[in-house]
Amino acid sequence: MHPLPDRPQEVPFVFAERFNSGDPDALAEVYEEGAVLVLEPDAPLTGPDAHAANDHLMGLGVPITVNPRHCYTTGDLALLIVDWVIAGNDRDGRFVQIEGTATDVARRGADGRWRYAIDNPFGTATPQPAE
Repeated sequence: MHPLPDRPQEVPFVFAERFNSGDPDALAEVYEEGAVLVLEPDAPLTGPDAHAANDHLMGLGVPITVNPRHCYTTGDLALLIVDWVIAGNDRDGRFVQIEGTATDVARRGADGRWRYAIDNPFGTATPQPAE
């Protein structure tokens, strides 16, 4: 597994690798302490709630593919626009397809590694319910 990125444009790829590994602890490392996950408008999740939401999606057993569009950086902050798709058969054999264009903020930590501060996977779109 790759270490946490030292360039902001690598954050989505490290996220995908760790998501696809099925290891929730490895995925949690891609987020800084206090990070926000926005799966529904006006309902940001943090801490254990955010980890549980990611664990649920990972538990489907369907891989995520990411395609970063833009990365804008100033100092220790980066705005990432990332197209992503979770598509395939889940552990029960049902076809799952969840996709969006994320509007994310990553921050460089004191260790020089970039992590998500805000993970907004659906950007401004209405999220699709996860099975």
